[in-house]
Amino acid sequence: MTARDGHQGTGPGPITPDGCAVELYRRLSAGVEPDVIAAAVPPGATLLELGSGAGRVTGPLTARGFAVTAVDESAEMLAAVAERAPGAETVRSPIEALRLPRRFDAVVLGSFLVHTADHRTRQGLLETCRRHVKEDGRVLIQREGADYHDDLPRERHDPSGCTVRILSAEPVGDGVDRVFAEYLYPDARWTQTFLSRRLTPAAFEGHLAAAGLAVDRCLTRDGTWVLARPAPLSG
Repeated sequence: MTARDGHQGTGPGPITPDGCAVELYRRLSAGVEPDVIAAAVPPGATLLELGSGAGRVTGPLTARGFAVTAVDESAEMLAAVAERAPGAETVRSPIEALRLPRRFDAVVLGSFLVHTADHRTRQGLLETCRRHVKEDGRVLIQREGADYHDDLPRERHDPSGCTVRILSAEPVGDGVDRVFAEYLYPDARWTQTFLSRRLTPAAFEGHLAAAGLAVDRCLTRDGTWVLARPAPLSG
């Protein structure tokens, strides 16, 4: 697959078009995401996980009894999901092109995907969420923190032993930044460069409304996880 404009990754193993390293995401821990998701949906719910990557969140969710369908455009990422979460269904597809013949109790759009630089792609992502959620279901969206582009450089230490560094966010025009990240393990180093669009709360809610979704509430104190509900479909 061809790298996307403005996106690049370096390091051992396969690199996806958006610069994500498969072997890196095999190693990274799940973090708090499974806890946030599990607390926001009914036990045993059907979950559509969009942009599952290597299954770092998929595995803990299936272990908790959720019926997870993991979607990613990378065959290598989905192979890792099959190993990490053997109970999950996997579907290879770009998110915005997904057309499954069923709906889910909850749809999860994590990894800050809503901050894609391209407006049409963002609209496609959100429309996929709306298309696949039940009318009484919920959509869980992860967005950047208020200081994501400004409090730099910064680093955190992943429980897997990785030092994650966000080193720079360089404006490239039209409200988009080129973000450079570094991931260091004792035995390996990866980097990723990607484009990210700043979204004010008003812009975020406006994009959701255009796709037929309405913000219900924040799920985390820092506001990075949001629960949205389907708005009534017109026509």
